[in-house]
Amino acid sequence: MRILGIDTSGKVAAAALYDSVLSCVLAQQVLYTKRTHSQVIMPLVERILSDTGMTWQDIDGIAVANGPGSYTGLRIGVAAVKAMTFALDIPCIGISTLEGLAWQSLTWQGYLCPVMAARQTLLYTGLYKSDGKTITCVWDDQICEISALLERLATLDQPVVLTGDAAGLVESDAFCTASPAVRLQNGIGLCLAAASRECWSRPESLMPEYLQLVKAEKDLRDRKKA
Repeated sequence: MRILGIDTSGKVAAAALYDSVLSCVLAQQVLYTKRTHSQVIMPLVERILSDTGMTWQDIDGIAVANGPGSYTGLRIGVAAVKAMTFALDIPCIGISTLEGLAWQSLTWQGYLCPVMAARQTLLYTGLYKSDGKTITCVWDDQICEISALLERLATLDQPVVLTGDAAGLVESDAFCTASPAVRLQNGIGLCLAAASRECWSRPESLMPEYLQLVKAEKDLRDRKKA
């Protein structure tokens, strides 16, 4: 299965093409940018197809980071994948941004803790475990304070690798930090996670997972309380 992975959840726009039969990453494009992801993600995908000599019809399924992350970025990625898979009549799958980050460090054997900046002292985080061949979830994705995360990590019985854009905020002598090559989203982790799944879906069921209320929901909640 040729899987296209797309990530627009953070400061990087990323796309990767993975062949699950060959167990080979065919191409990858990553751009750290201040531009709107809607301006750059499709050119990155088109470049991948051009560089590999493939067409849209050669893609069997598309995986997308569906959260947590930037509200706008997630909506851009999910909407793009919904449109592409509907037009191509192929399946899609939403993968946790944090799980995708964990899969990027698959060769590590032990705990993987992806951390992304949320707001103020809050982080999006989860805990995953790698045996060098697959990733399993230990803690569900959540939003928490840095201090609370440090306390929980201190109780673990194996080494921990921190990854994600907030790894520097949590860094201490007790933890390792993932290589810069895999610390930010690159699309490959999404492909690997998707390749491990048996159940994919139709585009109409694909939705972002924010982990916290968006502004419109917060405003509505506050008005109801008033």
